[in-house]
Amino acid sequence: MTRADGVIYEVNLEVDLAVADGYRAWLAGHVAEILRLPGFHGAEVLEVLDPPPTAGRLGLSVRYRLRDQTALEGYLREHAPRLRAEGLERWGEAVRIRRRILAPARLA
Repeated sequence: MTRADGVIYEVNLEVDLAVADGYRAWLAGHVAEILRLPGFHGAEVLEVLDPPPTAGRLGLSVRYRLRDQTALEGYLREHAPRLRAEGLERWGEAVRIRRRILAPARLA
Protein backbone atom coordinates (compact mmCIF):
# COMPACT_ATOMS: atom_id res chain seq x y z
CA MET A 1 0.00 0.00 0.00
CA THR A 2 1.51 3.32 -1.03
CA ARG A 3 -0.15 6.62 -0.22
CA ALA A 4 1.38 9.53 -2.09
CA ASP A 5 -0.67 12.14 -0.22
CA GLY A 6 0.96 11.77 3.17
CA VAL A 7 0.33 9.85 6.35
CA ILE A 8 0.14 10.66 10.03
CA TYR A 9 1.99 8.49 12.51
CA GLU A 10 0.31 9.01 15.88
CA VAL A 11 1.93 7.96 19.15
CA ASN A 12 -0.34 8.11 22.19
CA LEU A 13 1.34 8.15 25.59
CA GLU A 14 0.31 7.82 29.21
CA VAL A 15 3.14 8.95 31.50
CA ASP A 16 3.40 8.51 35.27
CA LEU A 17 3.03 11.94 36.87
CA ALA A 18 6.12 11.23 38.98
CA VAL A 19 8.31 11.41 35.84
CA ALA A 20 6.14 13.71 33.67
CA ASP A 21 8.44 16.77 33.80
CA GLY A 22 11.51 14.76 32.89
CA TYR A 23 9.62 12.92 30.18
CA ARG A 24 8.40 16.16 28.59
CA ALA A 25 12.00 17.43 28.45
CA TRP A 26 13.20 14.16 26.93
CA LEU A 27 10.28 14.08 24.47
CA ALA A 28 11.21 17.48 23.04
CA GLY A 29 14.61 16.15 21.99
CA HIS A 30 13.15 12.85 20.80
CA VAL A 31 10.65 14.60 18.51
CA ALA A 32 13.40 16.87 17.16
CA GLU A 33 15.55 13.81 16.39
CA ILE A 34 12.72 12.12 14.51
CA LEU A 35 11.99 15.27 12.49
CA ARG A 36 15.55 15.15 11.15
CA LEU A 37 14.88 11.73 9.59
CA PRO A 38 14.01 11.38 5.89
CA GLY A 39 10.35 11.78 5.01
CA PHE A 40 9.19 13.57 8.17
CA HIS A 41 7.92 17.09 7.62
CA GLY A 42 6.20 18.07 10.85
CA ALA A 43 4.93 17.09 14.26
CA GLU A 44 2.68 18.37 16.98
CA VAL A 45 2.57 17.32 20.62
CA LEU A 46 -0.85 17.52 22.23
CA GLU A 47 -2.07 16.98 25.77
CA VAL A 48 -4.98 14.55 25.93
CA LEU A 49 -7.94 16.03 27.78
CA ASP A 50 -10.73 13.63 26.86
CA PRO A 51 -10.93 10.81 27.42
CA PRO A 52 -8.95 11.61 30.54
CA PRO A 53 -5.79 9.60 31.16
CA THR A 54 -5.62 6.96 33.86
CA ALA A 55 -5.44 8.43 37.38
CA GLY A 56 -1.87 9.42 38.23
CA ARG A 57 -0.86 9.74 34.58
CA LEU A 58 -0.43 12.46 31.99
CA GLY A 59 -1.86 11.84 28.52
CA LEU A 60 0.08 13.06 25.49
CA SER A 61 -0.36 12.48 21.77
CA VAL A 62 2.36 13.09 19.19
CA ARG A 63 1.27 13.35 15.57
CA TYR A 64 4.07 13.11 13.05
CA ARG A 65 3.39 14.06 9.44
CA LEU A 66 5.24 12.06 6.81
CA ARG A 67 5.61 12.49 3.08
CA ASP A 68 4.05 9.11 2.26
CA GLN A 69 3.62 5.48 3.31
CA THR A 70 7.03 4.58 1.86
CA ALA A 71 8.71 7.09 4.20
CA LEU A 72 6.84 5.60 7.17
CA GLU A 73 7.83 2.08 6.19
CA GLY A 74 11.48 3.19 5.97
CA TYR A 75 11.27 4.75 9.44
CA LEU A 76 9.63 1.66 10.94
CA ARG A 77 12.26 -0.61 9.39
CA GLU A 78 15.44 1.45 9.83
CA HIS A 79 14.95 3.71 12.86
CA ALA A 80 11.97 2.71 15.02
CA PRO A 81 13.52 -0.40 16.61
CA ARG A 82 16.47 1.59 17.99
CA LEU A 83 14.39 4.58 19.11
CA ARG A 84 11.79 2.37 20.77
CA ALA A 85 14.50 0.41 22.61
CA GLU A 86 16.11 3.64 23.85
CA GLY A 87 12.79 4.94 25.17
CA LEU A 88 11.95 1.65 26.86
CA GLU A 89 15.39 1.46 28.48
CA ARG A 90 15.09 4.99 29.83
CA TRP A 91 11.42 5.08 30.90
CA GLY A 92 10.33 1.44 31.23
CA GLU A 93 6.86 0.96 32.69
CA ALA A 94 6.51 4.67 33.53
CA VAL A 95 5.20 5.22 29.99
CA ARG A 96 2.44 3.33 28.18
CA ILE A 97 2.41 3.68 24.41
CA ARG A 98 -0.17 3.06 21.67
CA ARG A 99 0.45 3.84 18.02
CA ARG A 100 -1.82 4.50 15.04
CA ILE A 101 -1.25 5.22 11.37
CA LEU A 102 -3.71 7.60 9.71
CA ALA A 103 -4.19 8.81 6.14
CA PRO A 104 -6.46 11.40 4.54
CA ALA A 105 -9.96 9.99 3.98
CA ARG A 106 -11.61 10.26 0.65
CA LEU A 107 -15.21 11.40 0.99
CA ALA A 108 -17.84 11.06 -1.70
